[in-house]
Amino acid sequence: MAAARMSGRERREQVLAIAAEEFAAAGLYGASTETIARRAGITQAYVFRMFGTKKLLFLACVDAAFERMRLAMVAAAGGTHGIEALTAMGQEYNDMLADRTTLLLQLQGTAAAAAGDGEVRDAVRTSFARLWQSVAETAQLDPVTVKAFLAFGMLLNTNAALDLPQVDEPWSHQARTRIKPGLFTHITTETNQ
Repeated sequence: MAAARMSGRERREQVLAIAAEEFAAAGLYGASTETIARRAGITQAYVFRMFGTKKLLFLACVDAAFERMRLAMVAAAGGTHGIEALTAMGQEYNDMLADRTTLLLQLQGTAAAAAGDGEVRDAVRTSFARLWQSVAETAQLDPVTVKAFLAFGMLLNTNAALDLPQVDEPWSHQARTRIKPGLFTHITTETNQ
């Protein structure tokens, strides 16, 4: 689509999609706004006019990745609660790991936060909080069960990022074990005091 024909909203979505790919591959500090602009067929100045800074563009991409995951998981639960909801959300999460851009954006956001960037940390914390709250409200289970569920999700992120299905070693097979119904049944209020 020619640059003049795109609405501001369409252009913003285009830049976000391109930036998501660039940031997923190279992170906040490795991605180039010049490359993003060139791929979008616009000037780098226009990218900055839309998003302010490279960091704000990165944060918009990371937040969108968390939001895609959150909305998909809640939709997968389909109004169910408890372990049934976690099972449906877990399956959706597992299926979404094939979307390397979303996966890597979440990891890049977490990595930048871990590197000591307070602004990134605060923004990623907010995105993660929304994900946590949605899982907790949907499942209506105790915090330890939600924690265990999301901890498995982080392991699945690591597995996907490292492309462990390509590693034919016993430890890799063990790390790739999927969450199955009944996994959390041992977690009760009594076991978590």
